[in-house]
Amino acid sequence: MESSNLIRHKNGRQRKQVGGTLPPENLNDMESDFSEPGIEDEREQGSLLLRGSPRRSGIRGELGNVLLLLFLYVLQGIPLGLGGSIPLILQSKNVSYRDQAFFSFVFWPFSLKLLWAPLVDALYFSRFGRRKSWLVPTQYLLGLFMLYLSAKVDSLLQSKGGPDVVTLTAVFFVLAFLAATQDIAVDGWALTMLSRENVGYASTCNSVGQTAGYFLGNVLFLALESPDFCNKYLRIVPKDTGIVTLSDFLFFWGVVFLISTTLVAIFKRENVRGRRTTTTPEETQGVMETYKLLLSIIKMPTVFTFCLLLLTAKMGFSAADAVTGLKLMEAGVPKEQLALLAVPMVPLQIFLPVVISRYTAGPRPLDIFYKAFPFRLLIGLEFALLVWWTPSVKQEGGFPVYYYAVVLLSYALHQVALYSMYVACMAFHAKVSDPLIGGTYMTLLNTVTNLGGNWPSTVALWLVDPLTSKECQGAAGQSCGSSEEALLCVKEGGVCVTTLDGYYVESVVCVVIGLAWWVWLGKKMRRLQEQSPAAWKCRVN
Repeated sequence: MESSNLIRHKNGRQRKQVGGTLPPENLNDMESDFSEPGIEDEREQGSLLLRGSPRRSGIRGELGNVLLLLFLYVLQGIPLGLGGSIPLILQSKNVSYRDQAFFSFVFWPFSLKLLWAPLVDALYFSRFGRRKSWLVPTQYLLGLFMLYLSAKVDSLLQSKGGPDVVTLTAVFFVLAFLAATQDIAVDGWALTMLSRENVGYASTCNSVGQTAGYFLGNVLFLALESPDFCNKYLRIVPKDTGIVTLSDFLFFWGVVFLISTTLVAIFKRENVRGRRTTTTPEETQGVMETYKLLLSIIKMPTVFTFCLLLLTAKMGFSAADAVTGLKLMEAGVPKEQLALLAVPMVPLQIFLPVVISRYTAGPRPLDIFYKAFPFRLLIGLEFALLVWWTPSVKQEGGFPVYYYAVVLLSYALHQVALYSMYVACMAFHAKVSDPLIGGTYMTLLNTVTNLGGNWPSTVALWLVDPLTSKECQGAAGQSCGSSEEALLCVKEGGVCVTTLDGYYVESVVCVVIGLAWWVWLGKKMRRLQEQSPAAWKCRVN
C-alpha cells in the first residue's frame, strides 16, 4: 500500500446500545436510547472546501451515486442495530449486569476511530482506488463475520452455563470496528463521489442511511424475532417462534454484504464523473503530521480543561442511560415493545435540534447546556420511579396502554433535555474550533464527547450487581451473595429475594455526583466561553 501526501479523518456517528436504555432511540444511539446521541461529524470544513458556484446542476445526473451512498450507509447501520439488540436478548436470558457491562465495550469503536482514521485515509492501492482499498475488504469481512455468526450465534446464546458473553463481545466488537472503518472510507468517498454542487447530499445520506440500517437491525429485527409480536399482529395461527431468528437475519445480511461488495468492487470506479460535474480534490495531510497535530491540540490549556470536563460531564446520567431499559425488561416489559417505542420519537428527534439551535447560535451556547443539566438529572430520578412502579402496573395480558403513554412521555421529556445539551455542545465545538484545522479539531472534541458517555455507562452496568443485596428465603443458613450461593439456595428449596436493588443506589449516587459536577465544574465550563479566540487557536509550525 502507498501513503498519500494528504489525510482526511472523521469521527462519525456512534450508536449506543439500546439494551441499556429505556426505549431505544443510536438512538445513537441511533438508535433511540437514553444515551447521548452520537456526536455527528462536522462537515463544515469539507463544505467550505467543496462549495461550488451558485449555479447548481441538480441531483438527477448523480442520482446513482446518491443511491449508492445511501445503500452503503444502510449497510453500515445493520451491524450497529444488531449490536444494540443483543443486550436485550441477553437480558431475557438473565445474564448478570457485569456481563452486560462487558458487552458494552462493543459500542466503543465508533468513539475511538479517530485513532486509526488517518491510516485509512493515507494508505491505499492507487490502482484499485483510495476508498475502495478499505471499503471492499472491510465489507467482505463484515459479510463473512455475519455468516460465521449465523452458524454459531444460537450455540453462543444457549450454551449450558448461559450465553457465552466473552465470545459474543469479541465477535460483535469486531463487527463494530469494521463498521466504523467502513464509515471512515464511505465518508471520505462521499466527498469525491459527488460533485461540488451536490456534496451536501452526503450528510443526508449518512443520517438517513445509518438511521434506516439501525432501524432494520434493531427495531424491525426485535419485532420479527418476537413470537408474541408475530402471533398478535402478523399471524393467524400462533407459533412458538418469531418469523425470523437471529441466525436467519445474520445469514441474510451476510449474503447481502458479500454480493453488494462484489458488485461495487467490479462495477464502481472512483472519481469517474459526468461531464457537467466539477472534480473535488481531497484535502488531507500525512499520517504522522495528523497525530502530531492532535497531540498539539490536546496540550493546549483550554482544550485540555474542556476535554476533562467532557469526559466527566455525563457521570450523573450513567445509571439512567445504561441500566433503565434493562431494568424495565427485568420488570416484565417486552423487549420488542421497548424497541417499537422509538418509532413515535423520530419526529421529535428531527424537530428538537431545529428549535434548540435557535438558542445556541449566539456567543454563549453552553448556557443552554448548563440550564438543561439539572433537568436531565431529575429525569433520571423519574426513570428510577418508573422502574419501581412498573411491576405494580403489570396485568395478566401485559401492560395497559396508559403505562406505555407514561413511558413515552418520560422518554420525550428526556429527549428535550438530552438534545438541549447535545446541540449546545456541538455549537460550542463549532465556535471554538480553529478554522485552519477545523476537521481535526472538531473530530477530536467529538471523540472525547463520545468517550465521556461510554465509560460511565460501562461502569454503571458493572456496579449494579455489587451494589445489589439479596437474601435467601425458605432455606435456613443459605445466602445469595454469589451465583454459586444463589444456586445452592434454590437447591435447598429457597428463593433469592432482592432486598436492595443496586440500580436505585446508583440512581441516587449518580444524581448526587451530577449535582456536584453542575455546581462546581459546570460553572467552570461556562467560563470557558469567556476565553478569547486566541486561547483556542493551535500554534503549529
